[in-house]
Amino acid sequence: MIGRLQGKLVEKQPSWVILDIQGVGYEISLPLSVFAGLPALDEDLILWIHQVIREDANLLYGFARLEDRQLFRELIKVSGIGPKVGMAIMSAMESSALLQAIQHEDLQALTRIPGIGKKTAERLLLDLRDRLKTWQPQQMAKLELPLGSELPAINPRSEAESALVALGYKLPEASRAIAAVAAVGMDTQDLIRAALKGMAK
Repeated sequence: MIGRLQGKLVEKQPSWVILDIQGVGYEISLPLSVFAGLPALDEDLILWIHQVIREDANLLYGFARLEDRQLFRELIKVSGIGPKVGMAIMSAMESSALLQAIQHEDLQALTRIPGIGKKTAERLLLDLRDRLKTWQPQQMAKLELPLGSELPAINPRSEAESALVALGYKLPEASRAIAAVAAVGMDTQDLIRAALKGMAK
């Protein structure tokens, strides 16, 4: 099983990247939180990998930190939560906020995630509250980005909107959320994080 990959970032979209490793391009799905911190194209990137091997596909899911991968693995142990839904959950909330929502049994916070209804949120809480009760939020603190990893966006607002739409939000909703938090000097990464935080309130 693949557990970690390091290579050159040759393509990036809101929900996936292609990592070139010795001439082989690995397509890796990733949550929006990882997309927000990606380096520029042709820069080196390290991702922790969760691999799913199926009869018709070999799927790779990438995370910036080992703790995030472990949280993802806990999510997909829940009945009815597959990798796609798990990625959507981790894209909609930062890991520390998600962990706190589960530990504090915050049903309302979970039902704000696109595609997560009340029954699914209740199942998440029931299955995970005991397993994650000893996890510490500071372990899931926001990743500090290395120097040179700012996103080179010509139009940060447009790129942030596209990222939110890829996550499952409607374009008008994404546009309103970004407009509500936009300020001079904010890059794509700042806009995405601020918009997600605003929509989670």
